Amino acid sequence: MSGKIRVGISIGDVNGIGLEIIIKTLSESKVYEYCTPVVYGHTKVASFYRRIGNATEFNFNVITHPSQMQHGKPNMINCWEEDVKLEPGVINATGGKYALLSLARATDDLLAGELDALVTAPINKYNIQTETFNFAGHTEYLQQRDNAAESLMFLVSDTLRVGVVTGHIPVTKIAQSITVEKILAKLKLMDASLRNDFWIRKPKIAVLGLNPHAGDNGLIGSEEKEIIIPALEEARANGIMAFGPYAADGFFANGSYMQFDAVLAMYHDQGLIPFKQIAFESGVNFTAGLNFVRTSPDHGTAYDIAGKNIASEVSFREALFSALHIVKHRRENIELNEDPLAFTKLSRDRD
Repeated sequence: MSGKIRVGISIGDVNGIGLEIIIKTLSESKVYEYCTPVVYGHTKVASFYRRIGNATEFNFNVITHPSQMQHGKPNMINCWEEDVKLEPGVINATGGKYALLSLARATDDLLAGELDALVTAPINKYNIQTETFNFAGHTEYLQQRDNAAESLMFLVSDTLRVGVVTGHIPVTKIAQSITVEKILAKLKLMDASLRNDFWIRKPKIAVLGLNPHAGDNGLIGSEEKEIIIPALEEARANGIMAFGPYAADGFFANGSYMQFDAVLAMYHDQGLIPFKQIAFESGVNFTAGLNFVRTSPDHGTAYDIAGKNIASEVSFREALFSALHIVKHRRENIELNEDPLAFTKLSRDRD
């Protein structure tokens, strides 16, 4: 359990801001006090973005396997051999092809136990699609690679944590995709993650309604009465402190979210719009419920500013340090479960 945390980093779309924010983050010396990073990409692509960012003194230590990582340095594994034509800001097949090569190689090493965590730079969900990647995004891909029955898209920050019942699906399919079983499964994942990954002993979870005004007692839809409320009742019967359903607009507008440890939204935009408004630069996308730790910044490829050296690395840096905290908390759980007396003492100290 000792030693620096080994973090794999996938570069995302090579025509986006991924490598720019990676290089800016890894240029900070304090990173190496806490972890040993290895970036999955190619040194020639990295050199292109080093020149754009005037990072002339920044260099990767090139390795072929994570076991060769050098502490105190940014490491890189070359995931392909051919030259790549880079076109910052352009959406094309090249961006998707090399994003997938990077992600797949990093995930392979993660699953092999060579890494302790994975931080993913943004991909384009359209140009990465292939016969081997037929997923709506990172979350679904990593869930399948982990052979997990469920996962939770969990957006986290110091001020707000939001998970979603339905993720990357069309709006027209949301209502039919929401079931008692699915809500309950997401609540169980959220409750477990709050306890194990964030060390919250008695998490309080707010659950949003699907319809305007949370259905207005059935006047504006029946999903609250027929699905959401029964799911909440079952969750509470399972020891989960879940409350609601709340009308989303008033819940965020009046600051009610500050009374809870996390919020479960019914669909993607219902949760992510207020999250990004409240915690945009400090927000992190964490995939809860998997056997490994994966985080990502809460923004996209930002093609409009790619190659201009103006992208902010704040969210990516937060994603990196969030991954480190979660790995540390999971390690503590393992150690404390082996020593119940230590667990009791630490719990009192944290209260």
